[in-house]
Amino acid sequence: MTTQFTITRPDDWHLHLRDGDALNTTVAFTAQQFQRAIVMPNLAQPIINAELALAYRQRILNSTPDGSNFQPLMVVYLTDNTSPDDIKQASKSEHIVAAKLYPAGATTNSSNGVTDIDRLAPVLEAMQSHGLLLLVHAEVTDSDVDIFDREQVFIDKHLYAIRRDFPKLRIVLEHATTQQAIQFVEENDNTAATLTPQHLLFNRNDLLAGGIRPHNYCLPILKRETHRKTLIKAATSGSPKFFLGTDSAPHATHAKESLCGCAGCFTAHAAIELYAEIFETENALDKLEGFSSFYGADFYGLPRNNSTITLIKKQWQAPSYYSFGEQTLTPFRQETPLNWEIQR
Repeated sequence: MTTQFTITRPDDWHLHLRDGDALNTTVAFTAQQFQRAIVMPNLAQPIINAELALAYRQRILNSTPDGSNFQPLMVVYLTDNTSPDDIKQASKSEHIVAAKLYPAGATTNSSNGVTDIDRLAPVLEAMQSHGLLLLVHAEVTDSDVDIFDREQVFIDKHLYAIRRDFPKLRIVLEHATTQQAIQFVEENDNTAATLTPQHLLFNRNDLLAGGIRPHNYCLPILKRETHRKTLIKAATSGSPKFFLGTDSAPHATHAKESLCGCAGCFTAHAAIELYAEIFETENALDKLEGFSSFYGADFYGLPRNNSTITLIKKQWQAPSYYSFGEQTLTPFRQETPLNWEIQR
């Protein structure tokens, strides 16, 4: 039985850090595990251009613990008004690596997202030309489409066309949740997907059976067990098309437990430990390093990290909450002990 193993320091290829005082909590959790992170741009005031992205990056760096060499990688938020010149300017910075497509209204702070994806062609052409990756929240927002089907419908309605029309554009289908998403990624070149711990660990019963569990609520929403098993198979397959992206999304406890309940699971407190548990259960710990440390960097065209982390088999339990400014933050799956811990 494995009780200790060492891997190249991983990266988080999909992360929400928020802004302002929240950075004093969120950045440290990620910096203690990950070398780099793709930071999502859906703030209350979205990061719509290079100037805003670089200013946000500096705020993150200002909140990074002393002695850490954590590197935030920035993303521009696509809107109906994004221009090819915005893409060109963003591509000039080594710190900006992608642009994010949020269909308007799809998730937290997405009201400024794209309302007509068909009109994005000039922007996508510029991204393909300048080497900026397209990160996609792949869900339609049509009120007549069932929430459990919105990923599949987006793929069929939009993503196949984007993939056909821009064959050299590197596309990441973020937080894939369905068999259809995995199949799309496997069948198409220059296409990858991030997989989250919550979608690998839980299915929709963990959200709804026996009462609503707001801290398991995320978007895209948890799916059937058949989909979860497909995600597990992809994550542990050793395919370079699938890599780690936590989609860790902090919300104050009262906001998660309110009448509407914000979408997002805060997993950054124990992200790599959660993934280790998943891979151990599948007898695939030997595949964890590629998934967490190699494949994302390779797809983004970035060097692999040189440092390492060591995980030891040790049971521990997250606290019921962490301080979050003047509020509290409830960690994902805090009621269940974790089986792995980073050696400090």
